[in-house]
Amino acid sequence: MALKPTGIIRQLGWRAFFQLLTHLPSFAKLFSRLIKDPRVSASPKLIVAGILAYVILPTDLIPDFLVGVGQLDDLAVILGGLKLFLRFCPSEVVQEHLKAISAGR
Repeated sequence: MALKPTGIIRQLGWRAFFQLLTHLPSFAKLFSRLIKDPRVSASPKLIVAGILAYVILPTDLIPDFLVGVGQLDDLAVILGGLKLFLRFCPSEVVQEHLKAISAGR
């Protein structure tokens, strides 16, 4: 079972797929700002450190030599971890950064 880009596009639809691609820089900017913000405590930042450690270290839940399937666990850890990071960040800080990013600052 290989991970095929066309399968992802079919599931999301072209419009949602391109919308996701256009928002990726904003997501990266948001996560960068939140990590640097001193109002965000250490515990959410440790989640990001854990994500990076999981992706960098050679141990995996599913070995990467299983093409497609091996990368899915990495993707699931990244997406789930980033969602958890946002949930643990103070919502008013997240909203403040979202407004600043949408205003172009």
